[in-house]
Amino acid sequence: MTEILHSYIGGQWHRPGDTGRTLLDAATAEPVARISTEPMDYAPVLNYARGVGGNTVRASTFQERAAMLKNLGKHLTAKIPEFTELSLFTGTTRRDAAVDIDGGIGVLFVYGSKGAKELPDSHVLLDGDVELLGKAGTFGVQHLLSPLLGAAVQINAFNFPVWGMLEKFAPAFLAGVPSVVRPASATAYLTEAVVREIIESGILPDGALQLVCAPPDGLLDTLTGQDLLSVTGSHETTAALRRHPVVASNAVRYTAEADSLNSSLLGADATQETAEFDLFVRGLVTEMTQKTGQKCTAIRRAFVPHDLIDAVENAVRERLSHMPIGDPRDPAVRIGPLVGRDQREDVRAAVTRLRKTGRIVFGDPEAVPENFASTADFDNGAYISPLLLRFDSPDAAEPHTIEAFGPVSSLLPYDNLDHALDQIARGEGSLAASIVTADERIAARAVAAAAPWHGRLLILNSDNAAESTGHGAAIPHAVHGGPGRAGGGEELAGLRSLSHFMQRTSVQGSPEFLAALART
Repeated sequence: MTEILHSYIGGQWHRPGDTGRTLLDAATAEPVARISTEPMDYAPVLNYARGVGGNTVRASTFQERAAMLKNLGKHLTAKIPEFTELSLFTGTTRRDAAVDIDGGIGVLFVYGSKGAKELPDSHVLLDGDVELLGKAGTFGVQHLLSPLLGAAVQINAFNFPVWGMLEKFAPAFLAGVPSVVRPASATAYLTEAVVREIIESGILPDGALQLVCAPPDGLLDTLTGQDLLSVTGSHETTAALRRHPVVASNAVRYTAEADSLNSSLLGADATQETAEFDLFVRGLVTEMTQKTGQKCTAIRRAFVPHDLIDAVENAVRERLSHMPIGDPRDPAVRIGPLVGRDQREDVRAAVTRLRKTGRIVFGDPEAVPENFASTADFDNGAYISPLLLRFDSPDAAEPHTIEAFGPVSSLLPYDNLDHALDQIARGEGSLAASIVTADERIAARAVAAAAPWHGRLLILNSDNAAESTGHGAAIPHAVHGGPGRAGGGEELAGLRSLSHFMQRTSVQGSPEFLAALART
């Protein structure tokens, strides 16, 4: 029988008592692992994190924790080939696995490096300078940040089983807070494999990281006002967890990163003869196909001037028609299956709703895709064609309210820039938008109008394209999150994220005493 996933709790690996349910290979439907269907008693897990984990993590300084993150990154880097092979079961190609695995490990290096260069060798962070409150200069106030005494609880999504864990863990650990990770079931076997390597490395202090491979039922009931909850998932899931009575009544710090209807805007200056036109098309195709479109930052709405929409449609169709689809173990394949057949049914259902006012101009959600590899099994795998829709009327509600979480995007025409920016805002909050233009006036107007609705904006042109990280890349230096539909949360953004895991306190006293706080 396929091995059941273990949880790492209380300083040891724990085998569940039930037989669990089987997790399947996305490409072949062969069994990969099993995961428990019985919730566990989470109170001891959280108590161990707060007690053992919190004490051991806080005993080290920022500098010491930064060094541990860098050493952990080095250790995991040597294991990337093993993780990549395991990632193929999730339907991810080797090329796309790097976004999750290499990207997640890269977060450890970034936070380790920033901590080493920018943080003190102490246990608290000063926030600003001492402000004197009297004429004689004997009394003042100093603000400081100290780590919370609880645990950082993660509830993660299936699409990034490595990056999703490490991008939350790194800033929490650097701030001095232990983590409890609950991975999404569909790809939990990859998360478990990475946690095993982390534990076996012996780099982290006891209790700094725990893993629960079980249903989360009852997990939130154990949270206190010193704990934090970070959720990645659908808009419906993140909204429901935000309303949990324990989260609300205990003022649990909560951050959510939800799927959103991210946009890309082609400037009116970017005609077919320009480099920007090609950048727009390449970016759209990349976001449709990378990770088979299963990215919270993927472009769902592509806004194009009326007189360019036929040219954009033809260019996107041409690129998509040459991309091989199939089993990710086949080196010729560029697009793998969705994570599972249930996910494919969800995508098909969303596309059906989108087709009420839009029309498909590339692909068929039910048929064998174009360029389907002979090495793949369409009947058993979770395969679906990339799907490009076109809405001749951008005023329709569907493209601004319905997300198909797969290789699906929609073309929408616009009359003028103000019209396009108004339509982008109809997404009611997104993680990312890109504005592709060589005209700085267009870019400036777009930033001013779109910034309140987005966590990140990419201004792309031929001058910066060579070094651009791309539309969909959530990098550790930049904010990851967004308002409204995107969850209202905020992750990453370098050392800015540490404050989410720390309490800001004003301390009043003599200037001499306040100056000494920096050495604590």
